[in-house]
Amino acid sequence: MKKKKIGVLMGGLSEEREISLKTGAAILKALLEKGYNAVGIDAGRDIARVLLRKKIEIAFIALHGRYGEDGCMQGLLEVMGIPYTGSGVKASALAMDKTAAKKVMLYHGVSTPVSCVYEEGQRLTVKVPLVVKPACQGSAIGVSIVKKESGLKAALSEASRFGGPVLVERYIEGRELTVSILDGRVLPIIEIRPKKGFYDYTNKYTKGMTEFIVPAPVSKAAEKKVAKETLKAYEALGCKGAARVDVMLDSKGVPYVLEVNTIPGMTELSLFPRAAQAAGLDYPAVVEVMLKGAGLNKF
Repeated sequence: MKKKKIGVLMGGLSEEREISLKTGAAILKALLEKGYNAVGIDAGRDIARVLLRKKIEIAFIALHGRYGEDGCMQGLLEVMGIPYTGSGVKASALAMDKTAAKKVMLYHGVSTPVSCVYEEGQRLTVKVPLVVKPACQGSAIGVSIVKKESGLKAALSEASRFGGPVLVERYIEGRELTVSILDGRVLPIIEIRPKKGFYDYTNKYTKGMTEFIVPAPVSKAAEKKVAKETLKAYEALGCKGAARVDVMLDSKGVPYVLEVNTIPGMTELSLFPRAAQAAGLDYPAVVEVMLKGAGLNKF
């Protein structure tokens, strides 16, 4: 595999472009340190021509958000016959669309908060406190926690700015956890403790704004429940390779799966590398495992 030319696809066209560039740069550095023939590619609308011109044989997808994480890039690579990392077309599309992912998870019995899709002019079936979020965005972009009716209008307006459906779900009071999964293996659970507010875009990507505890200080019983529900969600959506599942654990020890991220961040502040390190995999090693999972026909 070290003789094959690897293209690390980064940047892209989504609102998460800046984070994707950081993720891609870190992955590229790790691959080069491991002796792979890798190049970085900023994935624009000419990506098909660039892949052909650079004679890319394997694509390492480091794209976040629209056109990179939603099945579009995966579909293109399937058509071009270029093996790629991570989940396939269907799993990527389902996980990126939170409303579709909810339906699949509920069908498979995954514990997830009650929710509804906001439609202008119709009454919501979920009462405050609640969470309002764009259905097809990542990195907590456009997300609001609404604890009073007076804040609902502004939250719906903010989430609607990004186009597409708006998901409204019951707010779960409790501890925020995230679970990284690599090739079906559940890695150590991380507890997320923002110093102020909730784990929004600023707290995610600003150093020192959030405390991460790994392994999370939860009971063995809670740990088993969380691992079971997150793996169930990963499998229900048909995920492959690396993914990260966000969870709320309520005061009764009941876990609620919020969403599944099929291309987890790999920056210095990202959670997936922290979980991998706690499992004994350093950064270059986990990147290499992800690369070795590259393939086609991931429908």
